[in-house]
Amino acid sequence: MRGLTFCGRVWPFRLLSGVSSSLKQTPLYNYHIEKGGKMVPFAGWSMPVYYANQGVLSEHIHTREYASLFDVSHMLQFKILGKDRIRFLESLVVADIEEMPFGSSVLSVFTNENGGIIDDTVICKHADHLYVVSNAACADKDLAHVRTKMGEFQKKGGWVDLKVIDDRALLALQGPLAAEILRKLCDKDLSDFMFMTARFLHVKTIESHVSRSGYTGEDGFEISVAATSAQRLAKLILGYPSVHFAGLGARDSLRLEAGLCLYGHDLDDSVTPVEAGLSWTIGKRRRVEGGFLGANRILSQLKGGVARRRVGLTIEGAPARENAEIYNSDDELIGKVTSGGPSPTLNKNIAMGYVKSGYHKSGTLLKVKVRNKLQDAKIVKMPFVPSRYHK
Repeated sequence: MRGLTFCGRVWPFRLLSGVSSSLKQTPLYNYHIEKGGKMVPFAGWSMPVYYANQGVLSEHIHTREYASLFDVSHMLQFKILGKDRIRFLESLVVADIEEMPFGSSVLSVFTNENGGIIDDTVICKHADHLYVVSNAACADKDLAHVRTKMGEFQKKGGWVDLKVIDDRALLALQGPLAAEILRKLCDKDLSDFMFMTARFLHVKTIESHVSRSGYTGEDGFEISVAATSAQRLAKLILGYPSVHFAGLGARDSLRLEAGLCLYGHDLDDSVTPVEAGLSWTIGKRRRVEGGFLGANRILSQLKGGVARRRVGLTIEGAPARENAEIYNSDDELIGKVTSGGPSPTLNKNIAMGYVKSGYHKSGTLLKVKVRNKLQDAKIVKMPFVPSRYHK
């Protein structure tokens, strides 16, 4: 076992020459090997961290300038069904699903009884079901939580059911050329296909559920297809010279530049949406009615404030790693870094972390301890790199 360093974080990954029988494989596993993917264990899956002829930095820059294809089939996909599906899911998340138009998506969070974040999730509303995607590392925990609450809901007479989607792959096409490439493959005008909406499309002849979203800050799409069609779809997309495969390394550095959270680092079950700077995910009606787990604490924080807040920082000197301590000008410890590293786009070191309220305003000068040395840091607005979503 040796660490791989990307986005300023040392990840305890082991490059695999084969694959452990205990690790799951996505439908594209063999294709990743064929294309030079350096496979690592991640959240119980064997996943490409980068590709031999490219590397993390090259994949990051290529995504920003052209387009990249990410295999995200390890993510948990499931459907919520039944006539009471909206009422049920609204008891677990902070989003206002009732008011969402069909075909729209929303970023939300599952909360616990104390208002902490169990996981972040994307929910898409269709006429006969809710399509939900959440993190691979939280899959078992998420399913156990949803099933437990579903059992309680059903005992009270609620009509709801859950179907795990385990026969489909999920591919993310991200970058400024993503829409042009998908338009060619679908032979459709996608100009009215807006950010955080979803459609059922035929990509060539492949039936696909396509949402205009992603985890890079760039325009792009997440495409859910039958597992048996995944390699064919990947080959069609990679048939365009402007598209390259990209792995976990670039995915992490891109999401940091976009100011997007990574569960288990920037979010966990002790952090509330208000502390995390995710108050905007709480629907207007939900702020009045509540009705989700931890609502009392979360709604009181919306009115009365919080003791800590997630912030973005630029840092002079060496990159700040996770758990690096943050100090004010009086050398008082006021927080810690949760994600950090070099920004290939900005050519400077950036980080996210939590600091005491009062030190969270843009322009505030602080210090971050790196290698036992205090380095200058400044609070800046996020995203670090402007997003280019199609709105």
